[in-house]
Amino acid sequence: MKSNFHRKSFAGLLFSALLAAPASAQHTPIQPYKGKIGKTLAETSQSWAERKKAPAGAPNVVWILLDDVGYGAISTFGGLINTPTLDSLANNGLRYTNFHTTAICAPTRAALLTGRNSHSAHMGLFPETAIGTPGYDSQMPFEKATAAEILKENGYNTFALGKWHITPLADLTPAGPFNRWPTGRGFEQFYGFPSRGSIDQWHPELWEGIHRQKDDGTSKHFNERIADRAIEYVSGQKAGDSDKPFFLYIATGAGHAPHQVAREWSDKYKGKFDGGWDEYREKVIANQIKLGVIPKDAKLPPRNPGVKEWASLSADEKKLYARFMETYAGFMEYTDHELGRVIRHLKESGQLENTVVFVSVGDNGASKEGTFVGTVNNYGTAISEEERLKKNMENIDLIGSEFSKVNYPLGWAAATNVPFRQWKQDANAEGGTHNPLIVFYPKGIKEKGGIRNQYGHVIDILPTTLELIGAKAPEIVNGYKQDPIEGTSLAYSLNDAAAKDRHTQQYYEIHGSRAIYKDGWKAGALHVKGQPFDQDKWQLYNLKADFNEITDLAEQQPAKLRELRALFDSEANKYNVFPLKDGTQGYTLQTAFKDLNRIVLHPGQSTIVDVAGPFANKRSFSIVADVDLPGVETEGVLLSRGGFEGGLSFFVQNRKLNFVYGVGDGTKYVVASENATLPGGRVQLRADVHYNEQGTGQITLFANNSKIGESKLEKTTGNVYLHEGVNLGFDDLTAVADSYKVPFAFTGKIHQVTIDFQPAQQSQR
Repeated sequence: MKSNFHRKSFAGLLFSALLAAPASAQHTPIQPYKGKIGKTLAETSQSWAERKKAPAGAPNVVWILLDDVGYGAISTFGGLINTPTLDSLANNGLRYTNFHTTAICAPTRAALLTGRNSHSAHMGLFPETAIGTPGYDSQMPFEKATAAEILKENGYNTFALGKWHITPLADLTPAGPFNRWPTGRGFEQFYGFPSRGSIDQWHPELWEGIHRQKDDGTSKHFNERIADRAIEYVSGQKAGDSDKPFFLYIATGAGHAPHQVAREWSDKYKGKFDGGWDEYREKVIANQIKLGVIPKDAKLPPRNPGVKEWASLSADEKKLYARFMETYAGFMEYTDHELGRVIRHLKESGQLENTVVFVSVGDNGASKEGTFVGTVNNYGTAISEEERLKKNMENIDLIGSEFSKVNYPLGWAAATNVPFRQWKQDANAEGGTHNPLIVFYPKGIKEKGGIRNQYGHVIDILPTTLELIGAKAPEIVNGYKQDPIEGTSLAYSLNDAAAKDRHTQQYYEIHGSRAIYKDGWKAGALHVKGQPFDQDKWQLYNLKADFNEITDLAEQQPAKLRELRALFDSEANKYNVFPLKDGTQGYTLQTAFKDLNRIVLHPGQSTIVDVAGPFANKRSFSIVADVDLPGVETEGVLLSRGGFEGGLSFFVQNRKLNFVYGVGDGTKYVVASENATLPGGRVQLRADVHYNEQGTGQITLFANNSKIGESKLEKTTGNVYLHEGVNLGFDDLTAVADSYKVPFAFTGKIHQVTIDFQPAQQSQR
């Protein structure tokens, strides 16, 4: 199938803009005219339509969502990472100790914003793993309005900053449609990244609304950028209408990998983790008991399988692993510092006393993606643990810098998850789903610094917010009849520590690992990838007596286990959880380009998000650049994808045509035209990249159909999704090639660049 992409793009852009406009506007149907029309103005009685207003004195709302933070990381819940801003909010508000997320990021975000279960909101996993069933197609229904849509209908301004990650891949192009971008789901302003689960903190690829922001060349950290913009949004809003309340949603990139922060922050923890993760666990559980955020008789669970005893490690390993944790801790304290600037601004401007603040400390448990030895950079999946460890030791001084993509070892993930077993993705275990919640509301909370143990889930934050601010969820939003909110308001517990739980039942599922909670009992199964689901072993826990799942009661209580398993199946049918899947079937990325064999790009176009871009599904391809080379000094990038971590760049330099192919593990293949200088005038420059079944390939370069260079690829990328997208006429943020500095814009004229793909033999992830 061939398609003229530029014509399709323009039509799609126009149609998408028309679609997006009503979705992003406040729903304001024409009101009956209450005046009287006369023949002249003197004989006319004027009438104005009433604008929607929140009740006088309605509080502002701030939601803060951290990323990949375990229960035992921050000082607010007994951890060893200093978080004075969050400490202050909790000490003047409440700590909720029995709060839960979905065990992974995108489902938690969809559930948080809609107040509905993640599968019910069609976000059972990621947009990247979408399949064509209601629980997993990532098409978040308009019948399930977001908090922003609801609060806007109640007279609020709405702002979102940071991570989004719940837009379908096919919509993440410059042609949209944009009605499932943040500004299409009720947020009037958005500044952050709409795709992927992570961002390069030093070189962030950012969008304002639906527009890609040009790299400003500064060295500002992403945390600083979103704090600056949050203050700008609320300051401007109050200047425009001082009585109008706002809803501010801040979703940080921290503490998701890459862990990147200035050394002044990581060096604050120099030597503080030299005792290792075993010592950390013991200290933290003692702190948690003293603080009252876990039961007094709590026991430390065994180390997770595969995590070594700290004492058994070599001196070099200890030094390396301690540095990983120093960086993560500095990253998190710095994040707290930047959030503190926003909170301080609200206080100094007299708004904090009338603001409801919710902080979900993590969208899941601590990350399990860092391997047992950690990673300084992406070395690929083929590398052994021994080789990875060696490379990490060689690059220890890069940890946290702009030239690193750091994630800490699993030993630290397990430690920062104290007192729970397992970690992120494990929907069967409290270590995957049990996160701290902080609620701050000076006008609504009588007991400052209180502890609340009522069971809660991320879907509860929206109904709690609505009850506290006296707002209602409309029956119709933007013309869509609304489905019921599925969460339970926690407002009943704000001033009653002894109140009985009202959220008494909750299912969980991520990639086949699953659980069901009912009245203090919990059954769960950790799915083994590739194993038939009916062979998964179920466990049973009485969380009232065993809050951190140490004693499995499955054999002693088979009837209770059968009851709960039947309940899970019932809930799974109700909320679109089936079909279960674990990734072994592979995923074809549902991008706008997946079925196109030809894509035509023109100068001036915006960045194409990498995970949603033309190269995301791996296929052999040709890039043909129709250009003018006016002189021998003409140079610059014709097309780029990615940056220093991997990608490709097709460029002219030193009178030669060049192609650099970065595998993503530090390996870069460079091919340049041989001998002859490139012809002048209008020229067709071409690069063919061919993949074979052995995982290797070849690059061949042409000028006006004459072969001028070639090189073999000993390794190819697989499907690598990069922090930097596809750009025409320049490289962006960080350089793919080592021979130039960004942006290295092309100094000739590009008429168009065509990407031709061979039909995919294997386009699965």
